Amino acid sequence: MGSHPLNLVFRFVLELCALVAVGMFGWVQFDGALQWGAVVAFPLLFATVWGTFAVPDDPSRKGTAPVAVPGLVRLALELGLFGAATAALHFAEQPPLALGFAAAVILHYGLSYDRIAWLRSA
Repeated sequence: MGSHPLNLVFRFVLELCALVAVGMFGWVQFDGALQWGAVVAFPLLFATVWGTFAVPDDPSRKGTAPVAVPGLVRLALELGLFGAATAALHFAEQPPLALGFAAAVILHYGLSYDRIAWLRSA
């Protein structure tokens, strides 16, 4: 189920929402030039970390790994980044969006039980 095309689309939408969330955080937390810099830098940093560390042969990621990491490290990284995006929404004064995003992430990982089992053994 974790590699099902609909679940992969769901995860991609969550990734895009996470980028927006950290950008919103930057917008709310800073002023002036720092505000614009944070809106660009935070999502860029998030996307760089997300795309750099991967498990070799992960069927949900084209199998490539710029920096190869064990499955549990990748799972912790994903959960940490999604958690940071949830916190970013909360601190961007959007608690209902934070709760909705957290619920969507939980649903995604509930649907991805087979991928989680694979990551635990990889």
